[in-house]
Amino acid sequence: MHSSSSLLPASAHIALSNFFVPNLPRRPFQIQTEISKFSSHHFSGIQCSALSVPIDSSRFNSKTSPAEVSRTILELSSTGTLSAISSDGYPLGIGARFVVDAQGAPVLCLNEPRKLFAPGGSSSFHVQLEQSRLRMSQCTVLGNLDKLHDMLILKKLCTSWEKKFSEQVDGGLLYVIKVDRILLIEDFKEDTVWVAPKDYLNAEPDPLRNCAEKIVYEMDTKHAEDILRICNVYVDSQFQVTDAKLIWVDRLGFDLYIYSKDETCTVRIPFPREVSDEKAAKSLFNSMFHLAWEIERGYVVKDFDKVKVLRMAR
Repeated sequence: MHSSSSLLPASAHIALSNFFVPNLPRRPFQIQTEISKFSSHHFSGIQCSALSVPIDSSRFNSKTSPAEVSRTILELSSTGTLSAISSDGYPLGIGARFVVDAQGAPVLCLNEPRKLFAPGGSSSFHVQLEQSRLRMSQCTVLGNLDKLHDMLILKKLCTSWEKKFSEQVDGGLLYVIKVDRILLIEDFKEDTVWVAPKDYLNAEPDPLRNCAEKIVYEMDTKHAEDILRICNVYVDSQFQVTDAKLIWVDRLGFDLYIYSKDETCTVRIPFPREVSDEKAAKSLFNSMFHLAWEIERGYVVKDFDKVKVLRMAR
């Protein structure tokens, strides 16, 4: 077993999941009376049912909202495609770098866009985010492209631009797309989801966004055996899983591709509780690794329903 054996299981009662004990020996748990049961709970996640420990499940979802996913995609991306109607009536798309303002609206740097199309007209801005070279999440912002005039806002955006791209920008070249609505597609061939502007503006980007790729890489390279063990214990695949790859991780859980000889499926597994930083996410991963290890060896009796795989991937 990997280093995860040094941590308490994710099902430990109340505060037990909030800390870990170093150098825990590999032996059956001696505090079985303190281990609370997992309860089966079916969430409205797009890909599978899910598991939950008995926290306030009425407020807990297995998947971040489409609005939060869209905010995260915009926050993590730096380039996109601006599309508008040219003077000769054709839709025209051009690449542009951007930052986001305080409400999540994309702010683009454009050099004399009037040569191509009227800046005040309707436009769209398409952004893609590749996740672990396995999934391409994308969203398209629909709205009017307008010039920015507020000097205080311009100053803040110029600072954001310099921080993101390590270069200064002329505030006179900045344009904002005022969000009317957003189209979200979480991967190729996925269903489209329309996000209302109010939901988007009220959402916050995922707190793990800046470390998610790092966590995924670390888990896939250093804990491949543990990830596969989690699939065998937590997932009802109806086939022998030969490999598993982490796609993405967020504050509520993580997405996986699981492979067999003939099939590839997508699975969503929630965390036992919400996390807000890298340390907490890794702690929960290690707790789940340890619990899966104990169940696999018969030290703990599995007392929860496995996650169901609902569809084939791609």
